[in-house]
Order: sequence, then structure tokens, then C-alpha cells
Amino acid sequence: MRAEIIAVGTELLLGQIVNTNAQYLSRGLAELGIDVYYQTVAGDNKERLIQAIDIARGRADLLVFTGGLGPTLDDLTRDALAEYLGRGIELHEPTMAKIASMFAGRGGAFVESNRRQALLIEGATPLRNDTGLAVGNALAVEGTCYLLLPGPPREMKPMFDNDGSTWLKEQLGPAKKLHSVMLKFAGIGESGLEDLLIDLIREQQDPTIAPYAKEGEVAIRVSTKAADSEEAARKLEGTLTAIRGRTLAHLYAEEDVPIEATIVRTLTEQQRTLSLAESCTGGMVSQLVTTIPGSAVVFLGGVVTYSNAMKTGQLGVPAELLEGPEAPGAISAETAASMAEGMRSAADSDFALSITGNAGPGASEDKPVGLVYVGLAERGRETRVEKLQLSGDREGIRLRAAKRALYMLWLSLTGRS
Repeated sequence: MRAEIIAVGTELLLGQIVNTNAQYLSRGLAELGIDVYYQTVAGDNKERLIQAIDIARGRADLLVFTGGLGPTLDDLTRDALAEYLGRGIELHEPTMAKIASMFAGRGGAFVESNRRQALLIEGATPLRNDTGLAVGNALAVEGTCYLLLPGPPREMKPMFDNDGSTWLKEQLGPAKKLHSVMLKFAGIGESGLEDLLIDLIREQQDPTIAPYAKEGEVAIRVSTKAADSEEAARKLEGTLTAIRGRTLAHLYAEEDVPIEATIVRTLTEQQRTLSLAESCTGGMVSQLVTTIPGSAVVFLGGVVTYSNAMKTGQLGVPAELLEGPEAPGAISAETAASMAEGMRSAADSDFALSITGNAGPGASEDKPVGLVYVGLAERGRETRVEKLQLSGDREGIRLRAAKRALYMLWLSLTGRS
């Protein structure tokens, strides 16, 4: 079944609210095995809404509407669809009784316009609204299914999850559902990952391969439709095996988790500990790590040493590395190594990461914006330092530096460095 989501409301077109309903519905429909091919936003105008319905009906088997079921005159979704289908509108008595009871309980006067929230398109199945007043509509006409849901997410979500999904399953019959595996990668960009997998992506049919990128990490969703999880596993295995074999140095998880979650889990399993010394990232790595439940078991602590005096006083970085005509400076491989070693020694941790660099916007120590050094001190091993030249704005540089530091640690924890 092919679906189109039609979000109704001029406020969406004006950018006054974000269309989170479309995201929620797209995920829910995919789990039912329904392909969402299009998303449309229409304003509170009957003629344009009818035009959107006509276009959608020509390319989709299911039209899912959100918004336009309220009590005011600009709530036009039900009216527009009824007119398009040539159907009447009738009162749903149980919803009307619920509305009347609510007004009576509040001791307020009943407002006649609220009757609009109890209206159904002729022949529609009512969808109960557990968190609001407007009744939902579900109907199938000449091979096309229509699902009308309220706009407020707190009403739309439970209506879709309960009566809406039940009605859709009845229309679908024994359809196959979408099964997916999310693969997470670090230490590589979207284009680099695509280059490793380009033939698999070009030749994909079933399973499908869909990349997703955000700052500091990349994901790939591998999906297939199957009757059950066992059939899905058989269909997915060949593609997953091929991807694993090519991305060993970057594939850190086969679930949708950030790299810091994998690191906390791995440190816990290995009964090892971590400490952090940060300069330009200002505690960002510490923040990422401590958002993970259970991090207190493995993370001993960290320091943010912005000034040279703090680097020397807190971490024991030699002053001759930081200042003087021959000094490499705070933004250097030597300082990154000394910061990591000083932090590991002070905390007596198994690992210590350090970050020092220039996140911008201006030059520092005559070093270019985006120049960052990451140090990794490990008990029983020689300290390693990686030089990075990052691009982007200040926050982007800081986040990419933080994620790269975690990637270095992951490589060491897994023996891939």
C-alpha cells in the first residue's frame, strides 16, 4: 500500500509550528508495511485542500490527514473530503454526548460550534479520541483509504496507535511488515562510507540501504519486508555481512545508539575506566559520556583546562611546552600528549582522552581555525596523538572533535587501532 500524508494548517506553511506529526506517522506506517511516498502540507483553504486530495488520490492508495477537525470554521478537512467524495456529513452521537458532558462538568455554556468535532463523513468508521474531543474518521472508497486524524500530537498519536492502526491492519490483511537494522559508524563521513558501499547501494533491490548523516557519525538503515522476524533475518543477513566486512574499522553498533553508549558499555564489560582533559571542547566529551546511564561505573572524572596556567597546575603540562619562542604551544601534539598523560596519572584511570585546539572563530597562537589535537593515554601503552583539521562553525568543530576523540578510544577498546 502506498501512502501520502496530508498535514492541514496554514500555521505549518507559515513556519509557526513544526510538522512533527508527519515524522511520527511515517515511522508508524512503515512499521505496518505501508510505504510513504509523499508528504503534503495544505493551508486552511477548501479549494486548495480539495486540489491536494485529488493529486494524492492519483498516486496513493492511502491518504492520511492530520489537522482540520476542530470546532472553528477554518477546520475544513472533513468538509473538503466529504465534498470531494460527494458524501454527506452526520453526527456521531457518542462523541456529541462526550462533548456535552464535558461542558456540563465545567459548568460552562455549550458552544454550538463544538458540534463540528462530533461530525463524521457518511459511512466513515469513528476513531475514538482518548485525549481530546474531535472524533477521527476512517473510510475506504473505490479502492482508496482515507484516515482523518486531529492535529495536536497528544491527540493524533494515541488515535493513530489505537483505532487508526487497527483499522489499517483490517484493510491490509496479512501484509508483510517492514523490518530494519540500523548500523552506526564513526570516524568516517557520509561520502566516505558511500564510497565503501557504492556497488551495494547502486544494485540494491531487497533489502534496501538508506544512509543518514549527522554531526560526527553516520548511520545506515538496512530494511526488508517480511512476514516475521525470522524471514527478515534471512533476507537481511547477506547484505549485513557484506557491509560488516567492508566497514570493520568504523561500524561500532548495530542499533541506533551514539558511540558514547557503546564506549560506556564496552568499558563496563572490560572493567576499565576513563578520565578526560578538555580544552577547546569545554567539557563536551564529559557531557556526552555522562548522559549514558551507568557511566558513573567507568567514568572517573575530568577537567576543563582552558588557560595555560590550568594546564600546568591541574595536569602538570610543562610550561616550556606552552610558552616561549621555541614552545610548540597549547595547540600542539606535545601538549595533547602531556594533558592525556597528566590526566591519566592524576585519576589513575585505564584511559585518558585529551583535546586541545582552536574552534574559532579567530586564529589562536597563529594556528588555523579547526586545528585540533586529540591525545589518548592508555595504561601500559605508548600515548597516541591524532592531528585533525576540521571545518565548520565553532559548535560543529567542537562536536566533531569530541566524537573523533571517542572514536579513537573505541578503536583502542576493540583492538582495531
